[in-house]
Amino acid sequence: MRVESVAARQARVELLGAIGLMVCSAAMFACMAVMIRLASSQLHPFEIAFFRNLFGFAFALPLVLHHGVGIFKTDKAHVYVGRCLIGIVAMLCGFWAIVHLPLAKAVTISYSAPLFVTILAVIFLGEVVRARRWTAVFLGFVGVLVIMQPGADSFDATSLIALAAAMMSAIVAISIKVLSRTEKPDAIVVWTTMLWVPMSLVPALFVWTGPSGITWLWAIGAGFFGTAGHMFWTRALKRGDASLLTPISFMQVPLVAVLAWWLFDENVTVWTALGAGIIFAANAYIAYREARTASRAVTDREISAESQQR
Repeated sequence: MRVESVAARQARVELLGAIGLMVCSAAMFACMAVMIRLASSQLHPFEIAFFRNLFGFAFALPLVLHHGVGIFKTDKAHVYVGRCLIGIVAMLCGFWAIVHLPLAKAVTISYSAPLFVTILAVIFLGEVVRARRWTAVFLGFVGVLVIMQPGADSFDATSLIALAAAMMSAIVAISIKVLSRTEKPDAIVVWTTMLWVPMSLVPALFVWTGPSGITWLWAIGAGFFGTAGHMFWTRALKRGDASLLTPISFMQVPLVAVLAWWLFDENVTVWTALGAGIIFAANAYIAYREARTASRAVTDREISAESQQR
């Protein structure tokens, strides 16, 4: 009984740690969105994306010091390049949406990415999705339509850019599923941030003005909070069940809403709140069903062995 009690206590500590990490991740990403909006008073979204990646890579360098140059060893360089090319387009679209849409609306639409992931996993990974998950995906897109309100006077075409960012983020998520079979989480972070620096510089040069004064602080903050959020997120998922943690990550939406109201005098519309609730419910159910499916899946021993050798 004592052994079971100790094990149960350790499990609770691990679970609480995972929840805490995911809450921190949501807070970091919310702060990143605020930094982007603040920097946009002087910088184009493409410039902000470059500085987010430049300083993000600088904040990721301790991972290189921790793991050594061996962290760069990979036979998946072509996958990283393809993933990062799609990812940088998703980032540019996402930053454009954050600058030009109400913050809560832009962030909420970004949470439609798991809906696209479910569809793409069927196409590219051959995953089997049953009727209940398809129903959740359909309801999730209903939530997106509730937020965007196509055909209404309040419709903003920038919402389509936010939706495109979510779709491309889903493609990136699929590539992460492939990479994570053999690559370490920290290696994925370092490779991604490293490649994003030159990739984001090219479009930034066409609109370059350069930061000055306090805008440097916002640009550095975007890099710090973005990298910190990514690190908290990957470590949370390593310690806890995605079915529990994915809904918790949605805390970013109310956090952003409060910060946008406080700093930018933005109010959340009834339609955004209603759509956010629908998307949250759909994502929570999809995460739950994916966790149930994963618990019944057979572990690929060859992939596991290869991952341990790296």
